[in-house]
Amino acid sequence: MAERVIGIDLGTTNSCVAVMEGDAPAVIPNRGGYKTTPSIVAVTEAGKRLVGHIAKRQAITNAENTVYAAKRLIGRKFNSPQVKNAIMTCSYGIVEGPHGDVRIKLRDKTYSVPEISSMVLQEMKVIAEDYLGETVSKAVVTVPAYFNDNQRQATKDAGAIAGLDVIRIINEPTAASLAYGFGKGIDKTVAVYDLGGGTFDISVLEIGSHGVFKVIGTTGDTFLGGEDFDARIIDWLVQGFLDEHDVDLRQDRMALQRLRDAAEKAKCELSSVRETEVNLPFIISAGRNEALHLQRVLSRDTLESLCEDLVERTIDICRQALVDAKLDVDEIEDVVLVGGMTRMPAIQLAVGDFFQREPNRGVHPDEVVALGAAIQGAALVEDKHEMILLDVTPHALGIMTFGSYFEELIPQNTTVPTSRTKVFTTSRDNQTAVKILVMQGESKKADENELLGEFILTGLRRAPKGHVEIEVTFEINTDGIVSVNAKDLETGQAQSIQVTATSGLTHDEVKQMMASAADYMVERRGDEQFEAARQEAETLMAQVDALFPDVERTVGGADFGRDAVQKAKATIERTREAIQRKDTATIKEQLETLSRTERMFRGVIGRS
Repeated sequence: MAERVIGIDLGTTNSCVAVMEGDAPAVIPNRGGYKTTPSIVAVTEAGKRLVGHIAKRQAITNAENTVYAAKRLIGRKFNSPQVKNAIMTCSYGIVEGPHGDVRIKLRDKTYSVPEISSMVLQEMKVIAEDYLGETVSKAVVTVPAYFNDNQRQATKDAGAIAGLDVIRIINEPTAASLAYGFGKGIDKTVAVYDLGGGTFDISVLEIGSHGVFKVIGTTGDTFLGGEDFDARIIDWLVQGFLDEHDVDLRQDRMALQRLRDAAEKAKCELSSVRETEVNLPFIISAGRNEALHLQRVLSRDTLESLCEDLVERTIDICRQALVDAKLDVDEIEDVVLVGGMTRMPAIQLAVGDFFQREPNRGVHPDEVVALGAAIQGAALVEDKHEMILLDVTPHALGIMTFGSYFEELIPQNTTVPTSRTKVFTTSRDNQTAVKILVMQGESKKADENELLGEFILTGLRRAPKGHVEIEVTFEINTDGIVSVNAKDLETGQAQSIQVTATSGLTHDEVKQMMASAADYMVERRGDEQFEAARQEAETLMAQVDALFPDVERTVGGADFGRDAVQKAKATIERTREAIQRKDTATIKEQLETLSRTERMFRGVIGRS
């Protein structure tokens, strides 16, 4: 039997894990019974790592050591405008890493963003292993369709640190379309509108009844999502409080975290009610033991006016997606809503108005992406799932040319795998070497795009300006790996590079983080085993303890009775000492003795 592959939706706000159960994908609930887990990581005062619901619950009292929305920072350069925005609004510390990347400071330690994301992925791995009762090592992880290569590589690194072999990274809207169309035998052109906690994507696909899922076009914004809607509510609350009390709540990290929670709660409530009250007593102290309270009513109309431009931005991107796909609105046969933000009535209305049809709400917005990832995972390791997935490159690929211009070789939305070739000529007299800078992006100016890699083609023959012709070939495989080859057409002199996007981490750093994460898992599994043994031992000890009076009354006069009671008390004492020492092996040894003693005592009392 093929190894089980889990599908993970690594979300900005929440993450979800799924697996194929027979011929259908199923979401795996965590220990609390929830199907999604908050993508939140915290470090306590004692240095203990918390992930998920437990991290979210302590976020207010430990705001500066609790990380949320790390996905918005993954694979980004520290000096990018998005990171500057995050530094202004986040309650945790964001600092520059050694490679110009982003690092997060928690307590006295600095973590890379892939490392933080790996903690969430590791939690998903544990949830799956507990449910399946077996070790899981392979996963398909989803990313926003508009992620660039560096962001994708950073996500892959996060998987590796978590102890997962990420066999494929797939786009979230594409994964959602798999769950929507899998096994249904439909022929349709659909648009997947995916607005999550931190990112927005719109993908247009052709779904064929024979299991072919072909992406025609995709576009998006990797810094537009629920976090921005929450920020508008926070701004509204902060401004109202400032006007009323002349106190800026942004200066207090704990107050800011309470505002974040209240804003998210209010936004969710306003999807089903017309107005809601935000009530935060003792939000801040005004000195002289005087506490100030925040109490305001937020209506759905106010929320919609605060966020009108954000909704409109998503519609502008939808308009661009149709232009890129060369389709008219009436050629879209269904619109699938994905992501928690699509529960907002204003979004459903805007999408319906733009696409001139009622959006399809038949998929679960929080679970559909993980389900699609699980379907893809099974298809990659099993032959029985006849499914072909044809995705596109979300950004144009090319090289920097003379004058710092960007020359596109592979246009945006080209189906992968693919290869393209173009001939360039040298620009200087007697030039014997040329530097090839491989770039990704949509701007005609090279410096506004992402540099993926560079190499030098040497040994060119000396020639007057413009006389050496160099053939440059770009190739992208199904995993999105880019290879670039440059060749002097006259001499045949060639040089090539496999462009490995950078996550901001070196190979050695990733290996070191993998080892550290593996140590954490050994410790965690050890703690879990101790906890399970402790609970079982304490239950048995309490049961034996409760039987002592009856046993002593029944057989306490006999030598064997006194002996049995003494032995039982010694066993309880040994078990208590083992619990104090956290000696799991000894506790497990005593469990059998305690169980035997409990059965024997009940037998003695029963016979009397």
